[in-house]
Amino acid sequence: MKTYNFKVVIEPDDDRWHAYCPALKKQGASTWGNTQKEAVKHIQEVVQMIVDELIEDGEKIPEEPKSEVEVLAEPWVGVTV
Repeated sequence: MKTYNFKVVIEPDDDRWHAYCPALKKQGASTWGNTQKEAVKHIQEVVQMIVDELIEDGEKIPEEPKSEVEVLAEPWVGVTV
């Protein structure tokens, strides 16, 4: 089992928030929310969906660049505040 921590970028965009994951941008990891909290929730769901699809299709999960993806051998719990 591996834990993948992906860097995400959350930016204000007029009257909403834009969120994307640089390491998975090629796979379409981009979304938005009406609030910053909603954008974070949505990008987490998108990243999970993409990783699940990659695993299901037998494709490699991106682990580079190291500044955008951290791979851990042990399970971790992440909390963002």
